[in-house]
Amino acid sequence: MTENHVFVSACFSVALVGILTVAYTIFHWRRNTSNSWMKAIARSKKNPKAKHRVPRTAHTWSLESLSRGKSLNCCVCLKSVCPTQPLGPMMASNSFIHRCNVCGAAAHLSCSSKAQKDCKCISMTGYENMIHQWAVRWTEIADQPDEISSCSICDELCNASFLGGSPVWCCLWCQRLVHFECHATALHEMGDICDLGPYKRLILSPLFVKELNHTTSAGFLSSITQGANELASTVCVRIKSHRKKHKRRGETSIDAAKTSSTCDQPIENAAYTDQTPKGVNGNGESCNGNTELQVTHEGGEMNNKVDLKPNHQRVLSSNQRDGSQVLGVKHNYELIDLPPDTRPLLVFINKKSGAQRGDTLRQRLNILLNPVQVFELSATQGPEVGLHLFRRVPHFRVLVCGGDGTVCWVLDAIEKQNFVSPPPVAILPAGTGNDLARVLSWGGGLGVVESQGGLCTVLHHIEHAAVTILDRWKITITNQHGKVQSPKFMNNYFGIGCDAKVALDIHNLREENPEKFYNQFMNKVLYAREGAKSMMDNTFEDFPWQVRVEVDGVDVEVPEDAEGVLVANIGSYMGGVDLWQNEDETDDNFDPQSMHDKMLEVVSISGMWHLGKLRVGLSRARRLAQGQSIKIHICVPLPVQVDGEPWFQELCTLTVSHHGQAFMLKRASEEPLGHAAALIADVLESAESNRVITASQKRVLLQEMALRLS
Repeated sequence: MTENHVFVSACFSVALVGILTVAYTIFHWRRNTSNSWMKAIARSKKNPKAKHRVPRTAHTWSLESLSRGKSLNCCVCLKSVCPTQPLGPMMASNSFIHRCNVCGAAAHLSCSSKAQKDCKCISMTGYENMIHQWAVRWTEIADQPDEISSCSICDELCNASFLGGSPVWCCLWCQRLVHFECHATALHEMGDICDLGPYKRLILSPLFVKELNHTTSAGFLSSITQGANELASTVCVRIKSHRKKHKRRGETSIDAAKTSSTCDQPIENAAYTDQTPKGVNGNGESCNGNTELQVTHEGGEMNNKVDLKPNHQRVLSSNQRDGSQVLGVKHNYELIDLPPDTRPLLVFINKKSGAQRGDTLRQRLNILLNPVQVFELSATQGPEVGLHLFRRVPHFRVLVCGGDGTVCWVLDAIEKQNFVSPPPVAILPAGTGNDLARVLSWGGGLGVVESQGGLCTVLHHIEHAAVTILDRWKITITNQHGKVQSPKFMNNYFGIGCDAKVALDIHNLREENPEKFYNQFMNKVLYAREGAKSMMDNTFEDFPWQVRVEVDGVDVEVPEDAEGVLVANIGSYMGGVDLWQNEDETDDNFDPQSMHDKMLEVVSISGMWHLGKLRVGLSRARRLAQGQSIKIHICVPLPVQVDGEPWFQELCTLTVSHHGQAFMLKRASEEPLGHAAALIADVLESAESNRVITASQKRVLLQEMALRLS
């Protein structure tokens, strides 16, 4: 028996030693292979072939927490950006790296100043053809088209992990992937010409982006600013980390953020100065004049501002004064000589929308598109800046990354531009309710978008989307003295009573504690909490006698149990509730609801408990009327909301009238009508480009198509 135990122990020891030996050998083999690839990449970066002639562009660095870049390698020293200490994951929360906002490259804070100028070039005017811009893929790209997820030379799957295989070269424009060992033959088989990949119609080619001239002094100041910004960002990170280590009990992270925010204020204004542009020459050494670093703080978060945005402090020269003078801004670029078949995408991102993911979306869209196409909305920069840049593009599309309020903001700006052929608008649902996005089949939130393939799928759907029509309504407010206030515009719905009170309470809470509204789920939880509070009071028990509703000149009786009245333009309210329910077979002589029939639907609700049952499908709103003109007389001060924008309204008369119609993009998900509508819209745009039909004729045809396919 003892001999058997000894034999078993010996076999186990031998097996264990063998396994450890094999693991150790494999580890060293992978590490040696990884080191050889890194050395080869370093040699290729130091000795680029002259025939590539790729324009040289500096990276636009921004600070990013190390916890978001655990799998990244530094593009300068080629080492992992994660610390090698056992406590690395614990230290990562207080550590930062530099991340390029345009191409996604990462670098240590001490290495970023030594990085090669191999970022995505925004402007390539002067080149006859678009050229591939190859860069090492350091980590898995979140948005990769399925059709080009393998090597373009050997058709084998690409693996970006240094320990799992060879590094991968990726074209910054067409997103094609090539194994490192296949890259030498790629030049012979693929050539230098880049076709911009599967989304070439949506991408604004740098061949048609012209960089405007700036003064030499601006370029000199810009070079000083770049070094100052890098130094300031490093110092502020160290200060922030130091404060976190020594903060007292009860001190919040908001105080630390405010303290670090003051570090960059002297740098912010200087970073607006542009770099002197270097023209494209024979050796391909051209640099974007706006790729300077500007690190600022907004809301206590470290945020990088790429100098793609116009400077509000500059004065236009006499030979460049045009419509931009009205906006009080000066563009760094202008679009020239676009082909008639292009349909570039103009993107607006509101990072303060419910999902609070604007910075991530901007970086991902910069990788897939031209950064000139992507604009971030703020209190100081509205959609007018981007629309002015695209003013000479005959046909383009707009993507709004935000909630319903952001969509209304962009639609108002488009209307003020007086386009001959207004661009249709698609929606990336990044708000809380996203009701208009739901009606147009774009989904109810970013989670749905990510589960369906991410931004690549969104771009594919935008290119093949159908153009439809959305009614827009004007709300005129006349007080009891007959004075008319500034009108408001409605796209989705308009409510008075208990629902508006909850929206107003949430609005006030957001103003007092913005840190509580950090994602869509928490926003909905807070809405539910405020709604539960409202169930306990009887604030609106006299509501039927406090308002008087008039539809098309006829008084409408408000039910005695009503605590709110809603006027709906679309079939989604409060994150997906269908108030009108077209499938309802009750015989009440009402027509089905449509967002482009120039009609509004009026319903009543009997309290927050009723709204809760509506949300889960256990009840229905009470239909009151349909009409083209709605008047609501408010006899006592009441809360009011329009598309989620609440306020407390004194005695007045609210008049809702049809204002116009806007072109929207609807995801073509239904077969075969959806794809047929998308094809017809594309044919009509081509016919207008070829002057077969006029813009007004195209509008009429699109309206008729939307009515017939609804």
